[in-house]
Amino acid sequence: MSAGDYIAGGRRVADVPRTTAATSVTQAVAQRTGPPAAWWGMLMLVTSEGVLFAAFIGTFFYLRFNDPTWPPTGDPEPKVIVPLIMVAVLTTTSPLLQGAWRAAREGRLFATRVLLLVALIVQSGYFAYEVTDYGHELQKSPISADAYTSAHYVLLGADHAHVFVGILFDLWLLWKLSTGITTYRANALQAITLYTHFVNVLTWAVIGAILSAAVG
Repeated sequence: MSAGDYIAGGRRVADVPRTTAATSVTQAVAQRTGPPAAWWGMLMLVTSEGVLFAAFIGTFFYLRFNDPTWPPTGDPEPKVIVPLIMVAVLTTTSPLLQGAWRAAREGRLFATRVLLLVALIVQSGYFAYEVTDYGHELQKSPISADAYTSAHYVLLGADHAHVFVGILFDLWLLWKLSTGITTYRANALQAITLYTHFVNVLTWAVIGAILSAAVG
């Protein structure tokens, strides 16, 4: 079989659209028959992270249902209103990143940068507040106090770390977009948009698990 006869996805390689040969990002995206490799790679990453957090949350509820007093006596009750407001604010980054991806797909560089910058500001504000609050909680009740504090801080700390990674992604994208939009940068934006959606859903799940301790 010659190189020209090699089959990829049911078609000859010569017949598969190649985004690197496109004359514009818009044309490259239009030529694609599915998500880019970057998106699939990100999907595998968030799936593995989702399984990890499912184990964390499952452990939290296992401990809760096997302890008659949750949180244990002496541990502070979790706040309710402020965390819900903060996660709602963080969730606005999903439509912002989705809008940035759409703008990049259409070749609108300025709109892409603005939407990405706003998302970065929201994520940074959320992260700064949450890390400060996390430090204050640690001063009141150390992570080694009991099973509740251990599970509580592990869940929150791991979630905050994922938000921080999202901030780094946004900074990297803004740096790359400072010289314009390319197909590769558009692909990266699409993958990072998926990551942002995942982190926002994840944060709701983590906050929901933690706030369940306030229900009784």
